[in-house]
Formats: sequence, C-alpha cells, structure tokens
Amino acid sequence: MRRFAHDYLCEWKSRSTRKPLVIRGARQVGKSYLVRMFAEQAFSNLVEVNLERNPDVRSVFEAKSPKAIIANLEARFDIPVTPGATLLFLDEIQAAPSVLSVLRYFNEEMPDLHVICAGSLLEFVLEEHQFSMPVGRIEYLHLGPMQFEEFLLALQRDRLRQWLCDYTLGRPVLDTIDCELMRLLRQYMLVGGMPAAVSAFATSASYRECEFVQEAVVATYRDDFSKYASKAKHRRVEKVFAGIPRLTGRKFMYSQIDRDERARDLSEALHLLCLARVALQVRHTSANGLPLSAEEDDRHFKVFFLDVGLLSRSLGLGIADLDEPVDLFLVNQGGLCEQFVAQHLAFPDACYKRPELHYWMRRKPSSSAEVDFVITVGPDVVPVEVKAGTTGTLKSLHVFVTEKHPAFALRFNSDQPSFGRVHTSLAVGPRIAFGLLSLPLYLVGQTQRLCRAVKHGDFLQAQK
Repeated sequence: MRRFAHDYLCEWKSRSTRKPLVIRGARQVGKSYLVRMFAEQAFSNLVEVNLERNPDVRSVFEAKSPKAIIANLEARFDIPVTPGATLLFLDEIQAAPSVLSVLRYFNEEMPDLHVICAGSLLEFVLEEHQFSMPVGRIEYLHLGPMQFEEFLLALQRDRLRQWLCDYTLGRPVLDTIDCELMRLLRQYMLVGGMPAAVSAFATSASYRECEFVQEAVVATYRDDFSKYASKAKHRRVEKVFAGIPRLTGRKFMYSQIDRDERARDLSEALHLLCLARVALQVRHTSANGLPLSAEEDDRHFKVFFLDVGLLSRSLGLGIADLDEPVDLFLVNQGGLCEQFVAQHLAFPDACYKRPELHYWMRRKPSSSAEVDFVITVGPDVVPVEVKAGTTGTLKSLHVFVTEKHPAFALRFNSDQPSFGRVHTSLAVGPRIAFGLLSLPLYLVGQTQRLCRAVKHGDFLQAQK
C-alpha cells in the first residue's frame, strides 16, 4: 500500500542537508512498513535493527563512534553497510532511548549514511528523556492513519484519486462520480485508515475481517496502558480511553468521564493518551492571527480519536449501517464526520510539521458560538464548519466572520462544491459580505490546494 509520506522520504534521501530521521506516530499506523517499502525501492540493502527484539545490540551504540558502531553492526548481522547505498533502520528505539543521543554523531561524522529511527510510545521518551537530545541534528516525520485518498489507492481506485487531485472549483461534479465517492467515503468511515485494517478490507472486501483487525489494534492500545504508569493511572487512562468515542467533537469535560475522579488526575491520563497519539486534543484559540498556538486556551478543548474506523468500531457500527448512509453521517450528532475531517486536517501534506488543530468558541450569556475548526492557509486564518448533510445553519460561522473578518470561510458537507459571496445574517450587528467555500467531505484531502485557488482567484480566471 502506498503512503504519501513515501514521497517525502524520497525527497529526504536526496537532500544534501539531510539529517537522521525520526518517525513519530501512534502504534500500528505503519511506520515500520513505510520504511521497509522505502528501502526496497530506494536502496541496495536495508540493515534493520530492532532494539526491543535484540536487546544485546544496544551495547553496540555505547561506542559513540559511527565507524565503530557500523563495524560492529556489520559483524553482528553479517550485512555490509555502505553510505549512500544502505539504509540503517533502528526500530523500536524506545527500548533503548539513549541511542537517540548517538544520532548527533552520525549527523556530524557520517552524514552520507541514511539513518531512520522509529518506535512505539516514542513520545514518552521524547518528553521525559534523561539524556542529551541531539537538538538540531535530527529531523522528524509525523505519520498518522492512511488518508481517504490513500484508501482509494489501496482499493486500486487510482483514477478516482487522480480525479480528486485534478478537480478545479467551478466544475460541476457528475452525479455518478459524486455517488461513487460518497459510497467509498462511507466505507472509509467504517474501515478507517489503520493500514492493517485497510489491507484486510482491500484483500477480502470483508468488513468482518476488518473488524477483527480493528479489535486487535484497540486491544494493543489497551495492553500499552500498563506501560504508562502505576495501577491507579492505568485505571484512569482506561476510563478516559473508553469515554473519548462518545465525547468526540464536543467540548471535553472531565466530569463526563467520572464525577468521582479529580479533574487533575483525569487530565494527566488524557495527556498520556495524547502523547501516545491515540487521542488528538483540539484546543481553543482566539484566532486573531498567526501562529494560532500563540492564543491557545488549555481550559477549553475538544478531543478526537486517532482514527475514524476505530471510532466507528468503538461505537459498535458495522456493515448494516451502510444501508442508511445519512444516518451513518449523523452518528454522534455528526461526530463521525468531524472525526473524519479532524484527522485529515491534523496531518497535512507537509508531514514534517507536528500535527495540531484548533477550534474557536465564544461563551457569552445567550450568545455563545463555536466554529468546528480553525486552520491557516498561508498567512490567512480560515474558519471551518463541518455539516453531515447538505444543509445546516452557519450561525457560529457568521459570528466568527463578524468578529474576526476572515478573507473567506470553509464548509464541509455532503453537497456539490461551490464558492460564492454571502452575507452574515445575525439578529444584531451589520451585514458583512464574505466568501464561502463549500466542499463535499471527500475533497478534504484537497483543502489547502482549493483554499489557495480561492485566495488567488485562480478558478475565476479559469472560468473566464
């Protein structure tokens, strides 16, 4: 299965300023598979060192000398290591976190050797490390679940995926194309983007096989809880993990998890899940300018699951729900659609950027408002609303426009794509004209490209 991150790895390989690469992401998102596939296509040979499976190899890296380390690895695994032709892959590096500090020597003394590291629960190591991190001498790649367009490629729908990439605003979508994309989108809502689940579905076309894989992935996450901390913390992590599916897309309140637990204790449990990339915390921002993170408010946030397929499984959805597509989209008051959009917006095309996401809210007596997401397109702040159906009020979006005056706004729904000038329609205040870009949910992977087209007016020139 092809991952778009493969293209970034190819760019990394040929870059003269390349540094050792650390792949970050949740367990089971396909980090090791990606590296092996990349090595097979781009290198003469791969030297893979699993530091959890081969604990004896950890002593090799105590030398701190790249030449000595390579000589010992060649002897241990009986494989030649040739800079430029060999990819050195250090997997499960969390089992020997001090090896990360050695990467600085590879960067300084052996820059021609391509080195990639990956591991499960690596975020814990990076936050609580007790060794000298090679700051400025390594780089990161952030990997999330497979996106909808990668899902299409796995199902061998290459031309349909290319259609999405080539779509231009102002061009109507034929009903037959729209229906097929919506059908595949409903499949993705149940299968999700975990590579093992996608592979099972692509191979067997069986949702039952896919569900077996999803249950195993969730069980693996629960098995990891024991690695997080003490028994008490383990119990709280389990509670928060179990509560996230029903709270997806809503303002997160610890009292909705367990009224008898202290918010501080549950907050620590949620923090651990976010570190493991199992959960995605979306923080409120005032959205007055860039960067959005400069005006984050940690007191107000929403939480999303890692993957929409795992969320569907946790909610008990299955193949029977495909018969009622509208109802499927309206699950959890549209939370399934919000989850789908969130995991795509959080992991943009630029996989070297740390995944993060924001939303906006205003809390005033009898005048509250909340915009689902806020993103940036170049220097512009763009509010984003997600609607499960073809209609829906945009009152909160109008409030945002009235207060922040964005260049344009974005809405995801189940209708045809469109762009036009509209006016705010609040009971009080002036009527303000703004541009509204509406995209069907299946075009979420083209968000940045189509938003830039609106910003520069490219599609208007094309129509002329």
